[in-house]
Amino acid sequence: MTETSKKPNWFDIGMDAWALAAESNLVIAMRIGSLAQGGPAAAQEAGRMVSEKVTANVALCCDLMTGKLGSSPEAIVSASIAHYAKSVVANRKRLSNTLAAQVPESGGERE
Repeated sequence: MTETSKKPNWFDIGMDAWALAAESNLVIAMRIGSLAQGGPAAAQEAGRMVSEKVTANVALCCDLMTGKLGSSPEAIVSASIAHYAKSVVANRKRLSNTLAAQVPESGGERE
């Protein structure tokens, strides 16, 4: 994400949105892998996906209504992107650690 300046500009906001989209696509791919394995872990991941989305949207709406996101359109959009980016980055780290733990120690060589 770009450095947050005192007053966000639309170019930086666009770059932040692009970076968030790229990171989100990676997380989606990782989550699809988790879901494809099935079992209790997949059910837990599916439940986590829904609860995270609902929680993030409610929190964002509350922040918007109370003015915590700012007063200008640029500030509101920039704060909204930053709000969602926190969850996306946390999920990427969590899923990366989960996937790394599942890789066999043999280096993935097949017999």
